[in-house]
Amino acid sequence: MADLVKADGKHVFFFTAGWCGDCNFIKPKMPEIEKENPEFTFVEVDRDEYMDLAIEWGIMGIPSFVVIEDGKETARLVNKLRKTKDEVNRFLETAK
Repeated sequence: MADLVKADGKHVFFFTAGWCGDCNFIKPKMPEIEKENPEFTFVEVDRDEYMDLAIEWGIMGIPSFVVIEDGKETARLVNKLRKTKDEVNRFLETAK
């Protein structure tokens, strides 16, 4: 995971968990979101598996999205609210 954080380019880290209903709501839309935003590389992060990273980045609510460009955070959509495809796409538009 650390290699991806430091990698060149724009990465979207999608924090999720299997038990999270709101995560499971947006997850089926992720392939469409990824296709509509080809300038980003998407990385799904199981918050429970990478709890240290979630704590370090202040990810307490999920689903959440963090954009890292060339190793630096440039945008975040972090809260515990359900997110729609349109909301995620609007967020990503501001992160381009």
